[in-house]
Amino acid sequence: MLTGPELGAAIEAARIAKGVSKKKLADDFQVKPPSVQGWVKNGRIDKSKLMDVIAYFSDVVGPEHWGLRPGFTYESLPDVATDQSAEEPAATSAADMVRNMLAKQGKGLSETARAQLMAAAEATDKGNVITVDFSRPGLVGDEVWIAHYDVRAAMGGGQNAHDFPEMLKDIRVSPSHLREIGVEFEEHYHLKMVTGWGQSMEPTIKHRDPLIVNINIREFVGDGIYLFYWDDHIYIKRLQVADEDHFEMISDNTRHKDRLIRRDMTYIQARVLLVWNAHLV
Repeated sequence: MLTGPELGAAIEAARIAKGVSKKKLADDFQVKPPSVQGWVKNGRIDKSKLMDVIAYFSDVVGPEHWGLRPGFTYESLPDVATDQSAEEPAATSAADMVRNMLAKQGKGLSETARAQLMAAAEATDKGNVITVDFSRPGLVGDEVWIAHYDVRAAMGGGQNAHDFPEMLKDIRVSPSHLREIGVEFEEHYHLKMVTGWGQSMEPTIKHRDPLIVNINIREFVGDGIYLFYWDDHIYIKRLQVADEDHFEMISDNTRHKDRLIRRDMTYIQARVLLVWNAHLV
């Protein structure tokens, strides 16, 4: 079974082969367009919904398109939110990932569909697209590892995601202790760590504070502090609903102005649960 970016590429290839837009796909599955974008970009999709996706595209691609053998069952599907096999070389670009996918699973696609998929991937590589791997799970046990990602989320004017050195690496925590102090989450592997950058959220979050976030929250679920993409930058800010079309992006530091941002251009990646100075937010 394909996982991660290869699964995302397979969904995109099937979408093109079927000739449906991302909006139509979102409408058919009764989800918001950013959710479909997450399926395509990261290959992150609930196992139960994945079965529906496979059935939805069964008229244009077969089980082999998803890396499955004929006669597969729901129970045999692996967790789709896992890394690529360590035995395979990591793709260095969206075009590489799509090219690998087409070589392995693209035999059922027409030449037009293959060309469209490659063109879309190459356009993505040329654009200003931020990619962050939020897929690594922690380890099961009384104490678990929380993965710390090398991404700076700006608490100011916005931060481009890029490679940079980090002193803090993966950390070991007790899920039961986190729940005791009020951190709410379903599964420990939904928890990750990122680094805040800037002064606009002081005194709640200080410059370079490590933060525990819940990557299972990809939509607005009420007033709170979120990690999100907007205007090709990644932010950590408070979000509130301003009106039907806008969020209010709020800074805790009064020296920084609040502003309205379009809801349909705001892509929530996680909700901030805890600052690593034990300040519950």
